[in-house]
Parts: sequence; structure tokens; C-alpha cells
Amino acid sequence: MKLPFKVKDLKNKVVVITGAGGVICSGLAKAFAVSGAKVALLDLTLEKAEQFAAEIVEEGGVAKGYAANVLKKDSLAECHKQVLNDLGKCDILINGAGGNNPKAQTDKEYFEVGDIEAATKSFFDLDESGVQFVFNLNFLGTLLPTQEFARDMVGRKGCSVINISSMNAFTPLTKIPAYSGAKAAVSNFTQWLAVHFSKVGIRVNAIAPGFLSTAQNKSLLWNDDGTPTARTGKILAATPMGRFGEMEELLGATLFLASGDAAGFITGVVLPIDGGFSAYSGV
Repeated sequence: MKLPFKVKDLKNKVVVITGAGGVICSGLAKAFAVSGAKVALLDLTLEKAEQFAAEIVEEGGVAKGYAANVLKKDSLAECHKQVLNDLGKCDILINGAGGNNPKAQTDKEYFEVGDIEAATKSFFDLDESGVQFVFNLNFLGTLLPTQEFARDMVGRKGCSVINISSMNAFTPLTKIPAYSGAKAAVSNFTQWLAVHFSKVGIRVNAIAPGFLSTAQNKSLLWNDDGTPTARTGKILAATPMGRFGEMEELLGATLFLASGDAAGFITGVVLPIDGGFSAYSGV
């Protein structure tokens, strides 16, 4: 993997990444490994975490995959014990676990008279369990791992937490109210944690990716025949750079925020990586 720059102070740091079985967080894991860090890849599916850890090891890095449920404290505690035994105390935590659920999104952007009776999923049809799942996965799935792994960081130099927020946190997108609200909570929580931990040497920041085309949002962006949906047209029209982002374009910002040498006086920041989406008014 080619990195945009070298981050020397990450060498031998223990980096714990949740959601590491996904495209974005597995890519972040590889970037930290190339920078010399020892990486713990956590995922609900052990096989995925182990797969990407093996790829890192094959390239000469230090990594190991672990099964962990970010919504269960006992699962995180057991995983933490294993990481301590295998790699040592956590220096950097990347809270990457998150996602949406079809049960928590509407079929249409705008509610219209007659939608309640129509065969369409409106706001009034949102499933309570789906909404709870999305909020829990994104917000509690950030809070609980931080409770567990930030214990290692208290009073030590060069430690930080990096959360994964979203463009939804700045301006809610249509159709996905639960995901937008949950990511807004993550951004707010990032600022809260930054203040709360400011006296014990732990920096807390977040990145807010713009639109990437991934498996998670495939159904919203592409039709079954591979053609772009109307939503894709709107997204690209509202992104001044006129394209989707690439996973690799998240690496530089994340490594920068993780580096105490480069970003030692930066905490409480939610950094957009969005091709100008958050700056564009539409006119």
C-alpha cells in the first residue's frame, strides 16, 4: 500500500480498529501497519478480521484479528484481554463499526398525501427495532469500545481516539433519518470526549467521509442493472469535485489525526473528507 506520507511516531503503537472487516477500516488497518504500528482488527465476523490481518502479516506487518461485538461489554472486555496479551496496551482506537439498516429508512424523500395508505414505507412505517439498531450500532458502538480501550490511554503520551462520523452529521440526508441522527450523535460525542479527556493526554477527533460507493450503500446508489440511481445524480451534482471518494483518500487524514507529532494540539475536530460537499450551497 502506498501512503501519502510517512508518519514516524506511529511505529510500534498499538492500534485497535473496530469494524475492521469492512472495506474502509481494513484499509485503515493496512495503512497503520505500513506506518509500523501493531494493529488489532476487531470485527463481529472473526473470519473477516483474520483475513485482513493475514494480508497485513504477509506484507511484513504486525496484526491480528479478533472477534468482538461492539454492543456487548463482556465481548469487548474479553477482546481487550486478548489484545493486551498479544500486542500490549492500546495507544490509538479507531471506532469504525457502524452502518445503516433498511428498516430505518423511508422509500421516498418527501412525504405526500396518501402515502400512509399506499404500498410505500413512509416515516410512519419506520421500524422501531431498525431505528434502535442503527442508533445503537453507531453511537453505543462508539461509546462502549471507548470505555473499554481508552482505559489503557489514561496518563500516557501519544494516545488518541478517532471516530468515524459522516456528512449526514452536518446536514441530514433524505430517506435515512436514523443513520443521520446517529452520526450527528457521534460528532457531538467526539467533541464531548475531547473535552472530557483533555486533562489526561487523550486526544479525540473524527473524520467525516463524504460519499464513497461501498457495499453498504450500493442499493441507494446503483440500480440492479448497474446504472446510477437518481440519488447518485443528486450526490454528484452536490459534490463540487463531481465524483465519489475513494477509500485511499481517507488514509492521509486519519494518519495525520493519529500522529501526536503532526496533530498534537488538535482535539475535538470533525474533519470532512467530502470533495467539497459540506461547503456547497447548491447554487
